Amino acid sequence: MPEPRNYLVAGAGGVIGTTLLKHLTAQGHAAWGVSRRPPAATPRWKHLSVNLAEANGALEGLRPAAATNRLAFAAYVERQDPQRQIKDNVALLSNTLTALERLDAPLEHVTLYQGMKYYGAHLGPFKTPALETDPRLAAANFYYEQEDLLREHADHRGYQFTLLRPEGVIGYAVGTPMNLLMGLGVYVALTRHLGVPLRFPGPREAYDSVLYQVSDAQLLAEATEWAGDAPSAWGEAFNLTNGDVFRWRQLFDAIARRFELELAEPQCMNLATQMPQHAGLWAHLAESFELHTPDLASVVDWRFTDAILGSTWDNVSSTIKVRQAGFSASLHSVERIVDLLEDLVLRKILPPLA
Repeated sequence: MPEPRNYLVAGAGGVIGTTLLKHLTAQGHAAWGVSRRPPAATPRWKHLSVNLAEANGALEGLRPAAATNRLAFAAYVERQDPQRQIKDNVALLSNTLTALERLDAPLEHVTLYQGMKYYGAHLGPFKTPALETDPRLAAANFYYEQEDLLREHADHRGYQFTLLRPEGVIGYAVGTPMNLLMGLGVYVALTRHLGVPLRFPGPREAYDSVLYQVSDAQLLAEATEWAGDAPSAWGEAFNLTNGDVFRWRQLFDAIARRFELELAEPQCMNLATQMPQHAGLWAHLAESFELHTPDLASVVDWRFTDAILGSTWDNVSSTIKVRQAGFSASLHSVERIVDLLEDLVLRKILPPLA
């Protein structure tokens, strides 16, 4: 087992942060988790309610974590305007790094999470498989600005860093509706309890032809711990996914088989427009099955799900580099997603799916 470290996880309430903190404490590391919202249950890590968007607030709020020697930065704020998105997300990272420096934290390594937007996956068809050596785009992108800032701080202060680029992170976190797993799970649950066949809600060409990939939050957690102690990972960027690709038809086939649902032909629909009408049904299901969250809008962001399921171009990145560097863990994505849906039922996040 690796030597115990003092981790600070920014974005503790998100999918990445929630799973990472659980993993780190299970491995014997000390950890502080930063989020504006307190954790739903008493954790094994120390929660810090800090406004990282404000420099003085970050300094004072992070003072209890002055012993940090590992930083995992997964904090993020959604902004529709690209320039505002850059400004606000760069400020989160800048305030965090500056606060730790002013507190003389013995920082040794930072993990920064990026994603396939680095390669333009959100703009339209892009070069696949994406490689870490692919040049940047002219389009505005907060990943570029954050990376440049981190490289500058790391060079000046003499610590190491690793950039991890996942896609379609799957896992569970309370109050984090921008989550593919929750979007799929709630859609399947509503379909099941409406008594109608399961249909892929995106374009047929996406259903039949598009290749997609996901990153399991547990895999990211393991890679984060590895990166901090692996010299082969220092100063490097890595695409980090489960290691396979799938088509939506394969996933929906597997979901239908596991939960004994009738599978019908795709019907393209805008989930953000259609699904809110079932808020009453969801509230009824939450009461009947004692689910944790009765408010449909706080469980899933349908716009996020629409964006992923509606994409008509491949989203594939090469993970050869990270494997050659020494991180070889992988997962079967379709099987894993179906297993996680079952787990959400057991956790009383979703109603029964069969």
